[in-house]
Amino acid sequence: MTNRKVVVTGLGVVSSCGIGIESFWEGLCSNPPSGDRRVENFDPTIYFENAKEARRSDRCTQFAIAAAHMAMEQTGELTAKSDRSGVFIGTGIGGIETLEEQIGILLEKGSRRVSPFLVPMMMPNAATAAVSMKYGFQGPAENTCTACAAGTHAIINASRLITSDRCDVVIAGGTEAAFTASSIAGFTNMTAFSSEGISRPFDRDRDGFVMGEGAGILILEEKQMAEARGAKIYAEILGGASNADAHHITAPAPGGSGAKKCIELALDDSGLEPKSIAYINAHGTSTPLNDMGEAQAINSVFGDNGPLVSSTKGITGHTLGAAGAIEAVAVIAAMQKSLIPPTAGFTNPDPEMPEINLVHGQPIPWTPSPAISNSFGFGGHNGCLVIGPA
Repeated sequence: MTNRKVVVTGLGVVSSCGIGIESFWEGLCSNPPSGDRRVENFDPTIYFENAKEARRSDRCTQFAIAAAHMAMEQTGELTAKSDRSGVFIGTGIGGIETLEEQIGILLEKGSRRVSPFLVPMMMPNAATAAVSMKYGFQGPAENTCTACAAGTHAIINASRLITSDRCDVVIAGGTEAAFTASSIAGFTNMTAFSSEGISRPFDRDRDGFVMGEGAGILILEEKQMAEARGAKIYAEILGGASNADAHHITAPAPGGSGAKKCIELALDDSGLEPKSIAYINAHGTSTPLNDMGEAQAINSVFGDNGPLVSSTKGITGHTLGAAGAIEAVAVIAAMQKSLIPPTAGFTNPDPEMPEINLVHGQPIPWTPSPAISNSFGFGGHNGCLVIGPA
């Protein structure tokens, strides 16, 4: 490993609360809508060469292309060689909308009517492939598929391509579009969804998550190169970590032990002490076990008077594999605005939950400082990303 540093020179986001950074930020600080958090009024053709190309991409890929387009527009003139420019985009499920649609055609009309584009549209690496082709990036073009930690893992993995001197620029993030009959039925029948359709992260009455969709993309660049070309730097990636609970396919490890270890590893990777962290964007899904385990982990590492904490899922819903990337965008936006977005849906403290310094009600001013974005996925996949101000 070398001592190369990684900065963020572009941001793009597609979410139910807003498309584009300013709209997204305004949504994060507004009252939450009711029900599922779908992206409304999204026109993918704006971001593709033509309508046919857009139709041949699953909604999951369309979101990634749109967010990447927004992020790349902010970077100015990139100078990296094509073979030192990579793409790393995570997803939890991939092109399930296309898969489900084509299975319906198979059953109703027979195998000869199944689209020849089924496989390239449904594969989890489709978004990465599409983005790499759009921009001619010929370095590593890879995909992380680790459930709800995928977006965070993708950004961590992408940053390491730069610190290790393999790449100078990487388009990184996560994308998800899983509003299909089968996925909704699956989550419903495993009682993962809120029975009332309300996201209440860390609240006493939390009873499950509300599903969302969207994409978050960061342009990661080697710091000296970005400075030399006069690029606007939005934030710095200070480090990150990944580990596994090795406990249960859906439930977190007791006491949040896996999450605690992941936070400690991320701090160590960043060379920071717990007292250096001013804000944590929590995974905070609004499920009973996840929120309890995360609160236990945060309290164990940082104590009762730890950093400010909020969960933006009260607004965005849980965007599964895109969550970590969208929340990384939220952290950087919070640094740009010098405000921490509140935890929408939180009303009643849980008397059984360890003390955390939860932001709720209104955005809170802060002095931008190192922050952590947590993501903990089904299968026991944990990811913690450490981000610093520019």
